[in-house]
This record gives sequence, C-alpha cells and structure tokens, in this order.
Amino acid sequence: MQTLNVSIAIPIPEDSVLIRKVELEELKQQSLSGVYWTMKDLEQRTGKKSEWIKENILLPVRFRKMLDSDLGGFVFYPKSKGQTWTFQASKMAEFLDKYFNQIFKE
Repeated sequence: MQTLNVSIAIPIPEDSVLIRKVELEELKQQSLSGVYWTMKDLEQRTGKKSEWIKENILLPVRFRKMLDSDLGGFVFYPKSKGQTWTFQASKMAEFLDKYFNQIFKE
C-alpha cells in the first residue's frame, strides 16, 4: 500500500482541544461514575415522563430482569410508599444506548 504524507496546519480555537473518540467516551463514563439518578433525572435525560419510562423500560419483564437491583441490576425498585426510584447513572446510560431499538420497538 502506498501512503502520502502531507503536513498542513489546521488552526484549533483556543477554547478547544483534540482528543481521541475513545478518550471522549471514557471521560463521559467517568463523569457518571459514582452518580445516582432519581426518576426526575431520568425523565430529563430521556425526555419522557415517569409513566412512559415505567411502562416501556422499567416494568416489562424482559428489561426488569436486567435492571432490578434485587436481581443483580443497577435500578432500585421502590418496595413501599415513600421509597424512591434510584438509578446507577453510568450503567443506566449505557443500558439506554444499548437497548434503544428494543425500547422503542412497538
């Protein structure tokens, strides 16, 4: 294979830096590491109301088996009045990305 080496100066604004995509993804994951979301946080992240989130993500058995902290997942399902939904942010964000097509499948 032949290669051509070319040197060209491309200006980068003072308020910007270049990083590899892999590094960007690692930084995103780190920003969520150790962070817990409430249902309100999840509503803001998804743009959906809690009722929709429950009906389409949290309560269907196919997802609950993966999500429920009692089953080794990363979502705390309230067991009594007064308890709140709690989501391990980094894992929930990863789940939403990975299962996007299944979540929105009719």
